[in-house]
Amino acid sequence: MQRKHVIFVADSLDNAHKFQQVLSGLDVDVSAGSSVQFKKLLAQHPEYDLVIYEARNDALSCVAQAEQLLLEDGSASLLVIVDDAQLGEFRLPVQVKSDFVVHGASANECAARIRQLLWPGNESSSSDHVIIDNMSINLATYQVTVAGEPLDLTY
Repeated sequence: MQRKHVIFVADSLDNAHKFQQVLSGLDVDVSAGSSVQFKKLLAQHPEYDLVIYEARNDALSCVAQAEQLLLEDGSASLLVIVDDAQLGEFRLPVQVKSDFVVHGASANECAARIRQLLWPGNESSSSDHVIIDNMSINLATYQVTVAGEPLDLTY
């Protein structure tokens, strides 16, 4: 697996906290912000691989807007966080690679869906990661980060 860049967009602290924990265990760099900052985040980080987007209130228009922006920018994937009450009207985008999780899904489910979107067919398990304080070692890819910064090591 190679290191990926994720843009996380949420307006609720509970999702922000849960996904911070999930993403810290994966081989990703994260840029986060609120839905108001969504377009600005995309512009500031043009090399992103996945957008995790919390769809609140009018989920259909939120997801349609996110899909349109992703189509303009390239081939990034989309993971949508939806409320259970929104499932009756919710539809996944058809023009971008996408998936969804229901608000309140377990951290393990969220991590599995993220891995599937970022590294299809090449998912690693949590046993492939060793985390000590602010250092993370990915045993599958031989990548090390300290405080989120990649560390170059020789063999």
